[in-house]
Amino acid sequence: MFLFLGEALFGSMGWGLLHGTLLLVALAVLAGLLAIRVPRLAAMFLLALLSGLLVAVLLGTQLPNEAWRRIGEGINLGVEPGVRPLVVGTLVLALVGAVAGLVLGYRGGSASGGLFGGLVLGAVVGALSALTPGWRVGIALGITVWLLDWPVLMGVTVAREGIDGEALKARFWPQTTIDTTKETIEWAKARMPLGPRS
Repeated sequence: MFLFLGEALFGSMGWGLLHGTLLLVALAVLAGLLAIRVPRLAAMFLLALLSGLLVAVLLGTQLPNEAWRRIGEGINLGVEPGVRPLVVGTLVLALVGAVAGLVLGYRGGSASGGLFGGLVLGAVVGALSALTPGWRVGIALGITVWLLDWPVLMGVTVAREGIDGEALKARFWPQTTIDTTKETIEWAKARMPLGPRS
C-alpha cells in the first residue's frame, strides 16, 4: 500500500517506501511510550506535523530559493546566477547554525562539537532550502520531515522528563491480588482443623 501511494501521490515508489518505514517506526515508538504513559505525546505529534507543514509550504512555494536569490543579488555576490541561491542559502544557514551550535554546545559543555554540528546542519538545511522542487516533491519532503521529527520529539520528551519507575511498577505489579491472596491464606489457616500429629 505504501509503495502504491508513493507512486500515485509523489511519482515514485521510493517515497512510499521511505514514508511507510518512517511511519511504522513512529507508530512503534508511540505504542511503547503510550504503554508506559509518557505525557504530552499529542503535543509532540502536533509540533512535528507543524514542522512538516512548514517545510512543505516553503519548498512547495519555493520562497527560500527566491529569498536566497534576492540576497545574493543585493550583496552583488560574484557567483553564477543559477547556483547563487544554493551558495547564499548554504553560507547563511551554515553561519546561523554555527552560532546556534556554539551557544548550545557551550551550555552543554562541548562548544567545539556544537560549533561543528551546527555548521554542518546549517549548511545542509541551507542547501536543501535552496531547492525548487515544486508542490509534489515539497509535500513529500514535508511528510518526511514530519515523520522524522515525530519520534525524535517523543524521544526528547522521555529523555528530559524520564520515566516514573514506581508508577510503572505500580501499574503492572498486582499488589491487590497479592494482598488478597495472603488474606485468603491466613483465613484458611485459621479455619483449618489441625491434623493428627505423628
